[in-house]
Amino acid sequence: MQAWGHSGAIYFPGASSSSAAAAQASPDQLAILVSCIAKKETSFLARRWRPGLGDDGGAAARGGGGDVRAAQLHDKFYSESCPSVEDVVRKEMVRAAVTSALASPGRSSGCTSTTASSEGATARFCWTRPNKTAEKDAQPNQTLRGFGFVERVKAAVEKACPDTVSCADVLALIARDAVWLSKGPFWEVPLGRRDGSVSISNETDALPPPTSNFTVLTQLFAAVNLDAKDLVVLSAGHTIGTSHCFSFSDRLYNFTGMENPSDIDPTLEPQYMMRLKSKCASLNDNTTLVEMDPGSFKTFDTDYFKLVSKRRGLFHSDGALLTDPFTRAYVQRHATGAFKDEFFADFAASMIKMGNANPLTGSQGEIRKKCNVVNH
Repeated sequence: MQAWGHSGAIYFPGASSSSAAAAQASPDQLAILVSCIAKKETSFLARRWRPGLGDDGGAAARGGGGDVRAAQLHDKFYSESCPSVEDVVRKEMVRAAVTSALASPGRSSGCTSTTASSEGATARFCWTRPNKTAEKDAQPNQTLRGFGFVERVKAAVEKACPDTVSCADVLALIARDAVWLSKGPFWEVPLGRRDGSVSISNETDALPPPTSNFTVLTQLFAAVNLDAKDLVVLSAGHTIGTSHCFSFSDRLYNFTGMENPSDIDPTLEPQYMMRLKSKCASLNDNTTLVEMDPGSFKTFDTDYFKLVSKRRGLFHSDGALLTDPFTRAYVQRHATGAFKDEFFADFAASMIKMGNANPLTGSQGEIRKKCNVVNH
């Protein structure tokens, strides 16, 4: 595992001394937070922004209004109405790292699917419904973690600036700071999103499963204005966190449907496959957690590309990056570790691009007081 560096001190660009600009936290504690942005493609595209979603952006999707809405987002949106919002969010992030208050991560489509994708969505995943029909209750989201932490951050923001900052923007800031806390890039987050008022469990039907091939992945990414470069760049979010065995165990035991020990994915490097089998005892193992980036799963770095280039990507979708000339070349370039700054810039750009996908702005939606319930 790589060293944490500078004795674990966390420094934030532009942070005031009163906002925990420097704090001490261990890599173990930070990894809990960072796992909330380290999710496979299902996570980054959680809750696709589709037409026909009422006040959650259907009109923009139908009429091409997404670009217009995205243009209304900017990093100084709260400069007058809530100038302390980034400091407040960051202070809670650091506090959680120090106290390990955030729940342990679930599988790879854990709480930052929510966090990352909510930059462009409307924080609908946070909802709780008595009849268990919200997106939070859908099968792909059953192992989401960190809802309590999100509510704590939102409560702190509400205390500082009542009825001003949306849950969607809070989540976007959490995602950015989680990456930064793990020694990843820092970027200015465009803000000004509003929260939606529709959350339906079957919205997750459009999620790309971890078994997706390259064609399926590119089609699903294109549906939210993300291209092949965004696909390979955002896939590197797998450099942080863990996954449950059931997200990839078919590669070990049931690749063609025969359900026996010899039915393996031939594209998976043999020694890595045996290591995974030693951890995931059967196709039905739904409790064991496996590091997505072994040896470096708590640090945001380029090691993910090294693994994928050696056919040691954990998911089908990781291996699929080697089946296309463009994404394969990107993987091989960054597997050298010589272009970290370039990758960091690419990741920041793709996160911003993803966050601009059909946001609610202006008078649309609402500013939720609590992320898990609508105001009325």
